[in-house]
Amino acid sequence: MKALMVSLLLCLAATGVRSEEARPPVRLVVIGLAHDAVGDFIQRARARQDVQLVGIVETNREMTARYAGLFNLSTNFFYPSLDALLAKTNAQAAAVFTSTFDHRAVAEACALHGMDVMFEKPLAVDMDQARAIAAAAKKGGIQVIVNYETAWYQANQTAYTISHEQHAIGDLRKIVVCAGNKGPKETGCSDEFLDWLTDPGLAGGGALIDFGCYGVDLATWFVNGQRPVSVVAMAQHIKPEVYPKVEDEATIILAYPQTQAIIQASWNWPFDRRDLAVYGRTGYILVPQRDLLRTRLTGTEESELDLPDPPIPSPASDDISYFIAVVRGEIQPSGQPSLEINMIVTEILDAARESAATGKRVELPQDHPW
Repeated sequence: MKALMVSLLLCLAATGVRSEEARPPVRLVVIGLAHDAVGDFIQRARARQDVQLVGIVETNREMTARYAGLFNLSTNFFYPSLDALLAKTNAQAAAVFTSTFDHRAVAEACALHGMDVMFEKPLAVDMDQARAIAAAAKKGGIQVIVNYETAWYQANQTAYTISHEQHAIGDLRKIVVCAGNKGPKETGCSDEFLDWLTDPGLAGGGALIDFGCYGVDLATWFVNGQRPVSVVAMAQHIKPEVYPKVEDEATIILAYPQTQAIIQASWNWPFDRRDLAVYGRTGYILVPQRDLLRTRLTGTEESELDLPDPPIPSPASDDISYFIAVVRGEIQPSGQPSLEINMIVTEILDAARESAATGKRVELPQDHPW
């Protein structure tokens, strides 16, 4: 285990940020205030020196007034459209907090201005919109990434290093992800967030999409972008009086030639969950928390792996650092946030929605349909 830890630290250190001469901050615009994660993002962005928030695009005057007061911002900092903002100030990139349905329109607008984009997960409500986003990105020569909280978990990144770069648990056999919470209403989400998050047309579905995307994204990353042979899903309305339009419970099973992935997505967990278990032929890795990792290898008992505290700085430390590195051209998007992985995620979620509706297994063609 000591040898494993030494090797792991060397791998992590290799990804550390090199010292560099001071450069101008990345000029960033926030588009949309409809996703509750936007408040935390604005607060973190304003506290950094390597990014400058130059404006917020939002048409809802009630929300602009609320956020102006919350962050002591002038109303002149808010714009009704991206074109209106760009007429007053320039921006290099956009962090997007609209409904998922609006992602396509935002991607197309940003592509016209050569602006890189980071969406809050998931990428799109369906494959038609995902294809349109990919086409706009290609035409405009921009980068599109998707922000998953789990992409920045040190324990998840370490689990990937152990299983792939060190191949310490052998060939993968099973991946299990449990994701969710008590439900968006029960956890106190804003009315504006709930309005679209519980609308299948604007969000793509309920818990199956909202938290199923975490597990599908993790699984697709761990199988190195391989597409499953088939998808089976079951969805339930356990709380129809709270969520009449969308499911609040879902299970997705992905079958690969040598591996199986099980994603349990729920708005009924007693606690918040984003945990991962990866089982190989000769060992397993458990990630119950973002900074906690347990392993068991052949001939050993289960043990807890000490992770650097604080984590070694790198572009993968958090969403803003990663996006800055992408915009500056320091890294090419890969893994969980990448457009390539998230096209597959969207395809799988489309199949899961179909399977849950029909009660049948959905087989996926093994050529890329996009």
